[in-house]
Amino acid sequence: MAIDIGQFVQTFFEESFEGLDIMEAGLLALEPGVTTDLEKINTIFRAAHSIKGGSGTFGFKDVTDFTHLMETLLDGMREGRLGVTTEGVTALLHSVDCLREMLVAAREHISVEPEQIQELRARLSRLLNRKPAESQAESKPSAAPGAAAAPRAAGWRIQFRPHPQLMHSGNDPVRMFRELAGLGALQARADASQLPKLADLRPEDCYLSWELELRGDATREAVAEVFAWVEGDCDLNLEPLTAEAAPEAPAKPAPPPVAPPGPSAGPQTGEEGQQGELLLERRKGEDRRKGDRRVNVAASDSASIRVGIDKVDAVINLVGELVTTQSMLSALGEDFDMSRLDKLHEALDQLDRNTRDLQEHVMRIRMLPVSSVFSRFPRMVHDVSAKLGKQVELRINGEQTELDKTVIEKIGDPLVHLIRNSLDHGLEPPDERARAGKPETGVISLDAYHKSGSIFIEVDDDGRGLNREALLRKGLQEGLLRPGEEYSDEQIYDLIFHPGLSTAKQLSDVSGRGVGMDVVRSNIHDVGGSIQIASRPGQGTRITISLPLTLAILDGQLVSVGEDCYIIPLLSIIESVQVRVDAVNRVAGKGEVFRFRGQPLPILRLYELFGTEGAVSDLEKGLLVVVEADGRQVGLFVDDLEGQQQVSIKSLEKNFRRVSGVAGATILGDGRVGLILDISGLIRVNNVAL
Repeated sequence: MAIDIGQFVQTFFEESFEGLDIMEAGLLALEPGVTTDLEKINTIFRAAHSIKGGSGTFGFKDVTDFTHLMETLLDGMREGRLGVTTEGVTALLHSVDCLREMLVAAREHISVEPEQIQELRARLSRLLNRKPAESQAESKPSAAPGAAAAPRAAGWRIQFRPHPQLMHSGNDPVRMFRELAGLGALQARADASQLPKLADLRPEDCYLSWELELRGDATREAVAEVFAWVEGDCDLNLEPLTAEAAPEAPAKPAPPPVAPPGPSAGPQTGEEGQQGELLLERRKGEDRRKGDRRVNVAASDSASIRVGIDKVDAVINLVGELVTTQSMLSALGEDFDMSRLDKLHEALDQLDRNTRDLQEHVMRIRMLPVSSVFSRFPRMVHDVSAKLGKQVELRINGEQTELDKTVIEKIGDPLVHLIRNSLDHGLEPPDERARAGKPETGVISLDAYHKSGSIFIEVDDDGRGLNREALLRKGLQEGLLRPGEEYSDEQIYDLIFHPGLSTAKQLSDVSGRGVGMDVVRSNIHDVGGSIQIASRPGQGTRITISLPLTLAILDGQLVSVGEDCYIIPLLSIIESVQVRVDAVNRVAGKGEVFRFRGQPLPILRLYELFGTEGAVSDLEKGLLVVVEADGRQVGLFVDDLEGQQQVSIKSLEKNFRRVSGVAGATILGDGRVGLILDISGLIRVNNVAL
């Protein structure tokens, strides 16, 4: 029966977008004028070739035609007929952008602007039609005098001997020969000497071998790529046919050889059906050859996450243990008496262990490397730095650090704003850096690492640093600061996150309009994170983002305030202290302040903030929980501590409305609803000053 290839279209889009990322990274790594980057060009070419083949399979003809043009240009580069030029790399980068838009349009069933496609097709065609001497002059040093061009092969003699099990994985030589026939004039001679007697013949085995002659200008890499999917399942030998020895090619290519005995995949429905089967067979062969044991787990109708099979196996094993524990508890419940109390406790302890282990492994399934976000920035830095006329090197470290998928999706835009601001405001132009005794090439570092149960992401540049005096003047002018008061560097630098505040002398479409940085802090706080700034004039700025590993589970400290219970994130707590009244002062404009380790600590009484009745009001009878967020500390006055607990976070905004100072809610063990405090929000809402 015919294969329904429509079921694979989502996989095609996922793999195509991954291929575009590979192409973009490879193009950014190419150095114009360098002729030794063949492996990089081959990697880019293979990604384009896969996209072209897949798009043809699913009937996206415009994508196929456009990718074919890109593929032809890349083929010319890797063969040396066309030089690796800045113009060519830039055109290919723009083509990757256009191809991404075309794939999105195909996936969403919408149209794309034809003018952009036509313009890029014209650019690629001009590069292809350029004379070799012109292209080489841009990209290659002149050849040594007297150097002769290497003779070019007129074709290839191919000895192809499949192993008997080649077709077990769905591969079929006849379809490979169709691919070869598309590269030139093909002649094939089959060797049937290994065919057994009819009684011994196994239909799923391959007994034939072939000697092929392919005439044309196909490269060795193009020919070898046809057989790349059957590596290890055949013996293959390629020999060039020299131009002198090559007889005249026949006017028409030889018809494809008869298929060897083997299982039928059903009737073919035109070229698209043949290409579809070829794509499926290639995918099977590649998975088998590379040992890629990964599965796709649907996350939503339009997205998925790729999960290692070992993580899925671990969850399945834990579910089995959980079922066993449930059976033990059921057996105990059927005929329970006090003599079996110890066994009940033992079973409950085992249930607790199984539940925690299951929770941990399920959360690991949602963990993805931050490279999925970091990978977009080399291209952005390349484009923006060229627009600004700056020389910039982007250094990325820790891209394999794993973070919850939901958190990863929310940190992309904040990081874009931070890096664009470093490019525009932080790094100086080359001439200014030279006058300051710095290298003309500025450096932006993007680092990710684990620390104290959180993920930290740092954006660091070696630019001019923040202008403290300019920010101070702007803060006084906007009424954000009070004249005559002393402010720390942290307080001054924090002004850049205020909406609408900018010290830029000249507006640009990169940054400088006073928007963006407030969005950065808002988005970071939305995922339970915090952000801090450190800067030194003339040496650069470092912005550090602290993020929770996941948004689903929180380690919290339960505190009681009257009859209510609140949860304070453990990562925000420094310590809990008992208050002495003689150490508390009331400061004008700042409220109550407690002297904590020689420093003034503002006090927030939770029962006043949330209107809780029956709470302790005498400071000496309650406790002060010292917490920190965004570099600022505050003391939360509560009745008592109730213990630590992992809680499942539920959105308060979805079920009720947004409440300032509250990050979410959870259901406690006794059925009560506990509010999870947002420490950053509490500090901002109550205008806590240091």
